[in-house]
Amino acid sequence: MSFIVADFAESVVVRGGEAEVIGQAPITMHLLADSSSTGGALSTQRITLTDGADGAKPHHHANAAELFYMLDGTAQLLSGDQIVTAQTGDLIVVPPGRAHAFAAAPGLNADILIVITPGVERFEYFRHLERIAHGKVPPESLLEVQELYDTYFHNSAAWNTLRPRPGE
Repeated sequence: MSFIVADFAESVVVRGGEAEVIGQAPITMHLLADSSSTGGALSTQRITLTDGADGAKPHHHANAAELFYMLDGTAQLLSGDQIVTAQTGDLIVVPPGRAHAFAAAPGLNADILIVITPGVERFEYFRHLERIAHGKVPPESLLEVQELYDTYFHNSAAWNTLRPRPGE
């Protein structure tokens, strides 16, 4: 068991209107606090998914736990081989090394606060995803930065059955 000693002296305050926003419906990310602003303690973002949108494909973090708190709506989350349906007020914490994914439930919306601890510099990862969405870099480029962002992708039969890709 490791213990993280955060190295920051002032409270981190991010006003709602000041957070960097990436994307637009059906997937909007509010970048709240990155590891560098919390002395490595955590990184956090708010993700809003509309009309059944996919959030993240199956992946794991080797060194960090990920917390999902449902601010509003209904989401489907993969944890290992288990699918959890989460609703407003529910909390799911995925331990390091465990494959997970998330999406809004089909036809529904989900507003999720996500906290990763210990923190990983994640904001540039989300900016990278936006570059992929706009065709500026290929999706395969994520494979080159898995170690940098402690995000390792998986194939999950359980997730593929629940959330088949278009054309499958």
